[in-house]
Amino acid sequence: MGHAKTSYVCLPCRASYKQPYDRDRERRCPRCARTLIHVGSAFAPPRRRDTSAWRVLSTLLHAGVRFHKSCCGGPGYRPRTLSELKADTADARARGLAFHKYSGTT
Repeated sequence: MGHAKTSYVCLPCRASYKQPYDRDRERRCPRCARTLIHVGSAFAPPRRRDTSAWRVLSTLLHAGVRFHKSCCGGPGYRPRTLSELKADTADARARGLAFHKYSGTT
C-alpha cells in the first residue's frame, strides 16, 4: 500500500500540489523552484485568480494554521475574505485564544 498524499502550496505562484509526505525532504515548486509549504491533507485551494482568498491563505499559513484531517470531521472552518479574517481574529482575541488554535466555530 502506498503512502497517502498531502498538499503543498507555493504562495507566489498560487498553486497547490498533492505529493507523498516526507518530513526530511524539502519540496520545490515546479514553476518557480521556491520551497513549497506543507499545508496538510485536508486543504482545499482557492481558485488561482482569487487574489483575496490567496492573501487570506497567506496570512493564515504565516500564523501557523494548517489543514490536517482529524478523527472528528476534517479541518473545520477557514475564513475566505479579509473581512472574515479580521472578524475571526478579533473574536479569538476576545476569547483569549491564539488565532492558530482557534477554529472559528462557536
